[in-house]
Amino acid sequence: MDARAMSFSVLVILIAAVTLANGYSPPPPPTTVYPAVKTVEAAVEGMVYCQSCDKYGSWSLGGAEPIAGAKISIICKNHREQVSFYKVFQTDSYGHFYGELKGFKMTPHFLDHPLHACRAKLVSSPREDCNLFSNINNALDGASLRYEEKRLKWTNYEAVIYAAGPLAFRPDHCPATSPPTY
Repeated sequence: MDARAMSFSVLVILIAAVTLANGYSPPPPPTTVYPAVKTVEAAVEGMVYCQSCDKYGSWSLGGAEPIAGAKISIICKNHREQVSFYKVFQTDSYGHFYGELKGFKMTPHFLDHPLHACRAKLVSSPREDCNLFSNINNALDGASLRYEEKRLKWTNYEAVIYAAGPLAFRPDHCPATSPPTY
C-alpha cells in the first residue's frame, strides 16, 4: 500500500471516529403523513315534556312544560329482533336530550339502520308531580326515529342526527274536569 492510499484510509477512519464521537446518527427515513380518518357517528335528539292536565288522554302538548333531568333510553334491535344497543340519556335544563350512538353497529347496514332498528323510550322523570308515562308519539312501545337531514360536522368528525319524539310524562293526579280539549 502506498503512502497516499494509507493517508487516505487514515483520514476516512478519523472522520468516522470524530463523527461517531459527536453523537451523529443518520436522519430518520421520511414518513408519510396520512389524513386522519373521519369518524361518522349516529346521534339522537329530542325533547321531553310534562303534559298538562287539560290535555290528558290526547297527544297534544299545548301548555306542556319541558322536564330537566328526565331519562330516556335508546334501544336498537338487529334484524333478528335481538337488542344490539341500549343506552340511557338525560335531558338538559331545557328538556332537550342529545345522545351519540357510539358502539351501534350497522351490520348488515341495509337491515340494521338507526331509522329501522332504534326506538326512544321514557325511563324516568325527576318530577314527583309528573312521572307517569304517556303514549305521545307511541313512547310506550318506543317512539321511532326520523331523519331530518341534520348533521354536525367538524374536521375529523361528523354526526348524522335523528329526531325522536317529542316525548312526555303526565301528572299522576289531575283534577276531574271535562274531556280534554284538542
